[in-house]
Amino acid sequence: MKTIAELVQVELNRYPFLMEALQEGLINVSALARSLQPTVSQAAGREVKEGAIVMAVNRLPVGGGHFMLREIRAFARQLTDIRVRSNLLDYTYLNSDSLIRAQAQLLAVVSERPKTFCTYSQGVAETTIVISSGFETIMEELFQGETLTDLTRNLSAVSLMLPETNRQLYGIYYYILKDLAWQGINVVELISTSNEFTIIVADKDLDQTFSILVNMRKV
Repeated sequence: MKTIAELVQVELNRYPFLMEALQEGLINVSALARSLQPTVSQAAGREVKEGAIVMAVNRLPVGGGHFMLREIRAFARQLTDIRVRSNLLDYTYLNSDSLIRAQAQLLAVVSERPKTFCTYSQGVAETTIVISSGFETIMEELFQGETLTDLTRNLSAVSLMLPETNRQLYGIYYYILKDLAWQGINVVELISTSNEFTIIVADKDLDQTFSILVNMRKV
């Protein structure tokens, strides 16, 4: 039969980033123990007191969760290529049979202007296009027959060139976005390819976003 400490360890292993928060003193251990009590008691086959769970949490060793965080931090220090583009527009259209043709026309125009920022992502019901602000008139002309559901101006993009190992290490995006959330920065869009991750934010948040991402490499 497993001990209370082992049962608590098993439960916390389901949420490895809790270990980081515990280590940094960001978690109320008593509140955590109360939330764990029903699950731990069920696994133990008897009622486990909150105090016993608190004691088990406080005695937790540095384990796999901390090793994983060290791996992520080592990965973050490899993020040496950060690119910034500002003055962007974010269009969202409902999907339609004609939308793809309009996109093809847009890409033909963009191909003649190699310094243009342009990316799009297609979902089940709608498609979003993020493009340089100088294309506003062109967008209105090419997509005039489409249903525009949202247009956001004054945006910036911060792109991270990721090492190929990003696909073998989980928690990368959490680690990148966590500090932005804690600083109250609203992420308007996320654009991802295999080895590139772009965060779209308001122009007013660009400096702080860039600073957070640069400092992330120093942790």
